[in-house]
Amino acid sequence: MRNADRPHWDRPDGGRGEPDRTGGPGRHSGVAAAACTAAVSLLAFALRRHGFGFSMVDMLVYRAEGAAVVHHQDLYAMRLPGWDLVATYPPFAAILFAPSAWFDVPVLRVVVTLVNLALLALTVHLSVKLAGWPRRRFHLAAVLLGTGLGVWLEPVWTTFQYGQINLGIACLVLWDMTRSDRDRYKGVGIGLATAIKITPGLFVVYLLLTRRLRAGAVAAGTFLAAGLVGAVALPSGSWGFWTNYLWDSKRVGIVELVDNQSVRGVVTRLMHTPGHPGTIAVAAAGLAGLLGLGAAVLAGRSTRELRRAEAWGTVATALTGLLISPISWTHHWVWCVPLLVLLAAEARGWRTRTLFGVVLAVFLSYSMWLAPNQDGQGVPWYWQLPTAGYATAAVAVLLHLGLKLRQAHRRAADAGADADLILQQAELESIHR
Repeated sequence: MRNADRPHWDRPDGGRGEPDRTGGPGRHSGVAAAACTAAVSLLAFALRRHGFGFSMVDMLVYRAEGAAVVHHQDLYAMRLPGWDLVATYPPFAAILFAPSAWFDVPVLRVVVTLVNLALLALTVHLSVKLAGWPRRRFHLAAVLLGTGLGVWLEPVWTTFQYGQINLGIACLVLWDMTRSDRDRYKGVGIGLATAIKITPGLFVVYLLLTRRLRAGAVAAGTFLAAGLVGAVALPSGSWGFWTNYLWDSKRVGIVELVDNQSVRGVVTRLMHTPGHPGTIAVAAAGLAGLLGLGAAVLAGRSTRELRRAEAWGTVATALTGLLISPISWTHHWVWCVPLLVLLAAEARGWRTRTLFGVVLAVFLSYSMWLAPNQDGQGVPWYWQLPTAGYATAAVAVLLHLGLKLRQAHRRAADAGADADLILQQAELESIHR
């Protein structure tokens, strides 16, 4: 049973069959209030951005990659002048970056900022759709508020600061995960996201393990087709990337930096082993991967027992990918947007409300940027937790999901036992009549 056959609690109307009243003065006033709040927040963000002076250095790297493709230069020998940064994405991504070489840098900064703002709005929209909350009459207000206030979340802020593509990657995945399993093109978004940035490939595994074989095959096929495009257009670069550069994590950055929120980064800082994560870090990442993906798959399969099963499976897969990646910079954690929407939808009791509040505080704290020794070497013990906030929050969410799954399956088992008992009693009564 998949999307179309989900139980009543996973449908936007709660299964009550109530009409969707999208009109009325209350709705319009709510949208107006949300729009005003978003406008004030975005104005403050624009002023802060102007005063802060965003470098958008990653945008400059993408532009340099696109220029290398346009001018038939060696893509992976490219070094961004003044920054000594290199290309780290597959050749297919560089092909997509080629149009950026046609823009002057000042114009490109404006274009990328506006595109990222639109992608943030789309991320919020798809997150609300995935969680099935709030109801449709409040959907527009939720998107406006989420977009206007979401720019202050540290991963979103740094995505704008560096001119990153993380919101686009998240939108491709969410676009797939909010579509029906009966859609023959489901998987295309995940395949494209994987062809651009590899790490979303964990969603292909998730689809296959949750028995969406066609969607998984479409995702894998799309990834291979995009890789073939890269190989035909850039044969030398493709050979170098897939045989060498992909496996060299040092090209991406230094593991122990405080903005690396992966398990490997956290353990490296904790063990004070800069440049050498060691066996403990690899084992910890492997354990996080097994437990995280296991929870995600179990959630995705528990559509009868777990409310918002697909949302939990999707978010858990994303968090697992961030935890096990050798390097997960803070701007990679834009998955905090669908995570927070999901936690807000689930915030009914004091435990879930506390979890939502803590996770929200973590992503608004910018705590890793307040720590001393931001190169990750010799971080004091009392700064270890603040420099590991995202990884810690992700582990807490996955543990919470594990408890939810246990409780849900227990309730289902108890309900099944009660149903069997009632059936047996009915059979006995019929025999004695």
